[in-house]
Amino acid sequence: MLTAVLLFAATAAQAASAPPPVSVPPPEEIAPGIYLLPGAMLPGRGPDGNTVVFDAPEGLIVIDTGRHAWHSDGILAFAAARHRPVAAIVNTHWHLDHSSGNGRIKAAWPKAAVYTTSAVDRALAEGGFLARNLASAKPMLDDPKLDELEREEVQIFVATMDERKVLRPDVALAQSGDLTIAGRKLAIHVTDRAVTDADVWLYDVASGVAVIGDLVTLPAPFFETACPTEWRAALDDVWAVPFQTAIPGHGGPMDRAAFDTYRRAFNGFMDCVEGESGAAQCAAGWGEGIAPLIGSDDRMRRMALEYAEYYVGMLRENGGKSAECLAAPPQ
Repeated sequence: MLTAVLLFAATAAQAASAPPPVSVPPPEEIAPGIYLLPGAMLPGRGPDGNTVVFDAPEGLIVIDTGRHAWHSDGILAFAAARHRPVAAIVNTHWHLDHSSGNGRIKAAWPKAAVYTTSAVDRALAEGGFLARNLASAKPMLDDPKLDELEREEVQIFVATMDERKVLRPDVALAQSGDLTIAGRKLAIHVTDRAVTDADVWLYDVASGVAVIGDLVTLPAPFFETACPTEWRAALDDVWAVPFQTAIPGHGGPMDRAAFDTYRRAFNGFMDCVEGESGAAQCAAGWGEGIAPLIGSDDRMRRMALEYAEYYVGMLRENGGKSAECLAAPPQ
């Protein structure tokens, strides 16, 4: 398993000269005025989460900014091609594969306000998840056995933490409700302790598109900071909204049937974790449940089983929750 540091390794300060390891596709129009810039999960590197861009009267609304420089550069290239400013950034949660690009975006568009919850402040505070990982990351750089890609990712994480102010909200989202951002009205939903201790997902009534962040993550949920009981409830809340397309934090756009497949697999996995079956059996059940969503991708199937089996043990050690959930204050 990758360490938490590498899973969250960030790139706000990544060298601009570093070439992208893959070509970055242009954003795909999911619905009129709504575009998806897919994230990537490359071997040996931390992932980039998906980015969704909304057209708005005052400019572009960028939802999640990815991890690596080539990802955020793709966002900036899209804005330049459209001859439109980035008017706002929305971070669905504080995991750095969704927020590390904030620095590069704000460097180009300083007036772009960051909308997110105050959960990031707790993660950055002394004793918080990101602060603890920073303390463990720096000694890793002295390890001669650390391979080149891991070293680069850790260096990126440390550099981003040096610029942590760009991760904090300019507008703190504390409750659900309609909100006008850059002149566009969106339904904002704030979860109580799901993926982190406070996450954001959005629903655009006009298009029927829901942007749900890491409430859906393929090939497996990331439970290191999660409260699974509340996560189940959040998936039910999404299901209750009449969306036509849901865009997850990792993975392609989903129709209602695909989302329900994930929701049922998640519930089945947690039922297994809370029962007495072996970890391998729970992981196999997860793999079977999400098989229609990942198709014939052997690497994704292997990752799904590996992550799921690991998380069975981690969750059981903490009474069905992550250690972060046990420490998180209720909202």
